[in-house]
Amino acid sequence: MTSADVFVVTIDGPAGAGKSTTARSVAHRLGLRYLDSGALYRALALAAMDGGVDLDDEQRLAALVKQHRIELGADGAVVLDGRDVRDRIRTPEVSNAASRVSRFEAVRTALIGLQRLAATAPGAVAEGRDMGTVVFPEADLKVFLDADPEERVRRRAADLGAAEGTPEYERLRRTIAERDRRDRGRAVAPLRAAPDALRLDSTRLSPSEVVERIVSEAEKRRARKRLEN
Repeated sequence: MTSADVFVVTIDGPAGAGKSTTARSVAHRLGLRYLDSGALYRALALAAMDGGVDLDDEQRLAALVKQHRIELGADGAVVLDGRDVRDRIRTPEVSNAASRVSRFEAVRTALIGLQRLAATAPGAVAEGRDMGTVVFPEADLKVFLDADPEERVRRRAADLGAAEGTPEYERLRRTIAERDRRDRGRAVAPLRAAPDALRLDSTRLSPSEVVERIVSEAEKRRARKRLEN
């Protein structure tokens, strides 16, 4: 388990399942730090794209972690070499590139230390693809958040202002399908639920209902942990 004064919640799941919105709200409710692990991969992918680095060159991509300073601000800022790139990393192009670079073991190893640094007192809510299976395997609460594929496309399209039936909407559908295939099928840290994860399907749940279920379970476990220690 994590240390007595640190409480860690992990929220894993595919693109568009509502992880980011849920994790932010859960972190706020529990008074914990929010860790968007995907932002680290997106920032690295952006650095590679800006620098003309081949997205299939595992060693050069891993080396970029040491060559660039990637930081996550408490206010949701994603800082790459002193520049806030939170808007730039949310484009479909960067999302797809992030999925490509994250399939490499050397890249994931290079970034895992940055992710674990977030787990300091009082703790963190970490969301991503392998938070509960690889990065924080001893987390106090592991959640796997999923939703119907078409619902996930609709949500991501709404975030980006892409109307249904437009070329942008169809491109998002293809992008999410490709990310699902790549994330679930990669050899290193594939997207999957931890055996002891709380599995939630958010297709027919409101964001507040999802948050309430996770917060309720987290509060029970945190209270039990305090008693045990």
